[in-house]
Amino acid sequence: MNTWRGSVSVSRIDPASTRGKVGILLSNLGTPDGTDYASVRRYLSEFLSDPRVVELPKLVWQPLLQGVVLLRRPALKGRDYARIWNHERDESPLKTITRAQAMKLASWASEVFCEERVAVAWGMRYGNPSIDEAVAELTAKGCDRILMLPLYPQYSATTTATANDRFFAALRRLRDQPASRTAPAWYDEPVYIDALARSVRRQLAMLPWEPEVVVASFHGIPLRNVEQGDPYFVQCQRTGELLRKALDRSPTAFRITYQSRFGYADWLQPYTDATLRQLASEGVRRVAVLSPGFVADCIETLDEIGRENAEVFLAAGGERFSALACLNDSDEGMDVLRDLVCRESRGWL
Repeated sequence: MNTWRGSVSVSRIDPASTRGKVGILLSNLGTPDGTDYASVRRYLSEFLSDPRVVELPKLVWQPLLQGVVLLRRPALKGRDYARIWNHERDESPLKTITRAQAMKLASWASEVFCEERVAVAWGMRYGNPSIDEAVAELTAKGCDRILMLPLYPQYSATTTATANDRFFAALRRLRDQPASRTAPAWYDEPVYIDALARSVRRQLAMLPWEPEVVVASFHGIPLRNVEQGDPYFVQCQRTGELLRKALDRSPTAFRITYQSRFGYADWLQPYTDATLRQLASEGVRRVAVLSPGFVADCIETLDEIGRENAEVFLAAGGERFSALACLNDSDEGMDVLRDLVCRESRGWL
């Protein structure tokens, strides 16, 4: 006996034919569309207006942000972006690398799981392409399940949580909503620590000199965030300690620091620039810095570490400085992403 709902005969629906694809959504922080004042201002306004990033009352923060911070900062940051810009593609390196990661992941997934079962998209929390666009792309390709993979090895409300917020907001607007999962942090996963160690060893072997100290610089967050329960600091310290042991370096030859302080509040310490200054004053002349919290090179690694902090160390008496590349779309980096997809998509793929 047929059961009718509207004009569709339920008995005629083949359950197998309604099974859709699994979508993999890679998400990173974001980037301005250009290096000009307007593009950078638009990006910074979206980023710094996020209450997960700046935890101040809107009535207090917005007048200060729009009337003071965003008057000069876009021009300054625009010059920083211009130094690292991918002029061939007219985009930031973060966008170039994230696209490459997604393309390599898609190629692998189509071989392992077959193209008819998996689709990969990428989107930024701020700027373009957005997480909303990535969700739309995946649903248009027939995905009825989406694995959200925020590209942050260490969890923080300022990064992972706000990316998930945006993902859930995009889903909330859909009538035919796909099932969803979000990947947890992988700060202590053996595949991640091994990938970092292999990448560091490979890059150090290419240097014509041996660093006396290796510095692992993580992006900082306000100390208050940690005091209120953000696990980021503990996870960064754990990553750093596991990596130090994997590289077989002593605590004095491997330092964990925090960069990118913004504003006047206390942030996680020790600060990267202050540590480099101190090392030089103590007679250390050769340093290599890596950024294990970033899965892709961006303005914080290429300009802040590669230029600003290099200048700090050299001006303080250092002689050799190397900013090591992030995992990016290297073999080591893709090993991590593939492992995460396999682990977090169990039961779907």
